[in-house]
Parts: sequence; structure tokens; C-alpha cells
Amino acid sequence: MTTPKKIAFLASETAPAQQALATLIQRHGQYHPIEADVLCPLGGDGFMLQTLHRLEALERPVYGMKRGTVGFLMNQYSADGLLERIATAEPAKLRPLEMTVRTVSGSVTQSLAYNEVSLLRQTHQAAHIRIGLNGQTRLEELISDGVLVATPAGSTAYNYSALGPILPLGSHTVALTPIAPFRPRRWRGAILKADTEVVFQVLDHDKRPVSATADSHEVRDVLEVTIRESRERMVTLLFDPEHNLEERILSEQFVA
Repeated sequence: MTTPKKIAFLASETAPAQQALATLIQRHGQYHPIEADVLCPLGGDGFMLQTLHRLEALERPVYGMKRGTVGFLMNQYSADGLLERIATAEPAKLRPLEMTVRTVSGSVTQSLAYNEVSLLRQTHQAAHIRIGLNGQTRLEELISDGVLVATPAGSTAYNYSALGPILPLGSHTVALTPIAPFRPRRWRGAILKADTEVVFQVLDHDKRPVSATADSHEVRDVLEVTIRESRERMVTLLFDPEHNLEERILSEQFVA
């Protein structure tokens, strides 16, 4: 992008993020997100996701810098040369997942997920979940701690911890990954086209309640969850060329 003239700095509550915020505002000034050319969150991946959820409707490019514990979606922090770094940054366009949840009480909740949508058991008893793809039942009953659907950007996070595959950025795929599966013994998930509609139906929900979470937004006591990639919404993250998001995801596949 061109050299930005107006930057909106946002920071988590941690001391390193607040110190960086004060330094950068002193050097570059501060603009409201509505007025800004680019958003610059300072923190970790959690704060980045909060920023995307709060401000994605503004359709501003986002250049984050790591001032938290985990910063896979962030650039390395430096107070020097920021305008030049943003001007030469490479864009990564991400489409979130849309989650629609129907609960036991009859309520319907919708939310977005840039990393993953996950279903988890609420009690000590394993969840029993039926899985359907594009209107066809593919797995009659999964007995597990839960199941998730992850985007390529989120495939290195919870999905990878659950032994799911790392997906290349731009592959137009999502990962369907069971969490601590007990039955079927040999099923370890699937890689799906991004436009696949995934439906999870919670079986025996009275005895085995399940919650659904889109990034950090949790809904409890769910009956059914529908997940599809958004066609209307998209965010643009900016990354330094020497360590862009595509390279980070590729590198993760070769970590010993």
C-alpha cells in the first residue's frame, strides 16, 4: 500500500503494549479508526482477533506488531521505520467462518471466526456429534471431547494442537478436526473445500451438553451448529515481506 498518513494505534492492557502505544503516538500521532488509513494493534494474537471482530466493518488494512505472548498474526515490534514498513508490507486477505448456532432454549446466535469454530463438551462426559457436509451426513456419530473447523490462518493454532493439518494460505480449504476422538478410532478429520457447509448436530444433548466457540465468542447448550466461509466479509492483514503470513504457515510444517 502507499505510505499511510493516518494510523490508528490500539493496544492491549499489558505494560509492553501500553509502552509501545505511548512511543508510537508520540512519533506518529493518533487517529480514530474511522479516520485512519491503517489500523495498528499492539499485543498478541488474542488482541489481534479482538481488533478484527470489533473493527472489520471499517474495511481498513491491519498491520499488527507483537507486544504479547503469541504473535503469529503479528509483525515484530520496532518503533523505527514504521511508515516504510507499512508501505512495503505484503497483504494477506482472510475470509472468516460464519457460525450459526441453535441452542436448547430455541435461541439462534451468529458469530464470525478468523481462526476456528470449535465444539467442546461442557461436562465430564464425552460429546456425541453427528457431522454433515452440504446436506449429507458423513459421520453418524463422533464420540470425542469435541470437534473444530479451522481456517488456514487458524490451522497452526488450536487445530494443530489437536493434531489437525496445517493449511497453506490461499488454498481455499478448511480443516475439520476431532478433539480427543474415542470413536471412530481411525478417523482423524478431513480437509474440505472452503465453501463446504458443515453442520454439527449434538446428540443426547440433555445428558451430554456441548458449547460452541467462534474464536472467543462462546455459546452453551447447543443443538446444532452450521459453519460456512463468509463470502461477504474479508479482512486484509499486512506483513513484513521477509516474514509474511504465507511463509510463516509454510515454515510451521518443517518445525522439528
